Formats: sequence, structure tokens, C-alpha cells
Amino acid sequence: MPLNIVLIEPEIPNNTGNIGRLALATGSKLHLFKPFGFEIDDKRLKRAGLDYWQHLDVIYYDNIADFFQKNKNAKMVFLSSHGKKSYWDIDYCDDMFLVFGKESVGLSKDIIEKHNDQLFKIPMYSNHIRSLNLANAVSIIVYEGLRQLS
Repeated sequence: MPLNIVLIEPEIPNNTGNIGRLALATGSKLHLFKPFGFEIDDKRLKRAGLDYWQHLDVIYYDNIADFFQKNKNAKMVFLSSHGKKSYWDIDYCDDMFLVFGKESVGLSKDIIEKHNDQLFKIPMYSNHIRSLNLANAVSIIVYEGLRQLS
């Protein structure tokens, strides 16, 4: 029942390290798109991922076209604060790809338009924030998927 966590051009090494740790703890695969906002050997990434990074199942992509070509038949959902449907409505399945945008801008307008029917959000009940921290959002989505699949 592994899930696939997809980070498009992650910018903050601590978030990516924490998400890597989460991926390992949940048996998920981590997919990372270049360019990164940090060096993959950044000590903040390693500190957040501790010494687990070497055990992580991580796949790197040069760009978004590379990712979609290699995973063209995969079931995917896209997470964005612009989604209309709640993540509670996701019909999780084994090997599903959970796609998250970069910290500063989220998913691109192009991805949102192309995958609007697969776009979900985490409900927020305050007008004073735009989004959740990426590592927190990934945790919420992954553990809901594991709950539904178990």
C-alpha cells in the first residue's frame, strides 16, 4: 500500500528533509523535481532527514515533462489551496501519486488547469493564512491515505 509523494521544485531543505523522513516512516516513495532551492547535500536537509536519507526510496526528475512521461499511467491527485474538493473526498488507492507544488507559489496555473478534476485542498478555517506548511500538508494527506487503505 505504498503511496508516492511528489514535490515539484522544493525550495526549503528542512521541509524536504522532514517529508523524506515521513516517506520512510510510511513506506512511501519520494519523487523530487529539479531545480531545488537548495543543494541535495545541504546540511539542513540532512539534519531534518537525520541519517535516514540513505534508506529513502527517492526518485529525481529533471523537469515536469520527464515526470509525466515516466508516470503517464499512474493515478494522481494534486493538492492546492485552489482546489474546490476536500482531501476527504480523495479515493485513495495503492501506489497513488500525491502531487504538491513548491512552497512559495504552490502548483503552477498550468497544472491546476490541466488537472482541475483531480485537484483537492485541505480545508482551512481562517482568512489570515493562505496555506499550510508543506511538510504539515504532506503529513495530513499521506496519513489520511494510509488510514483509508488500511
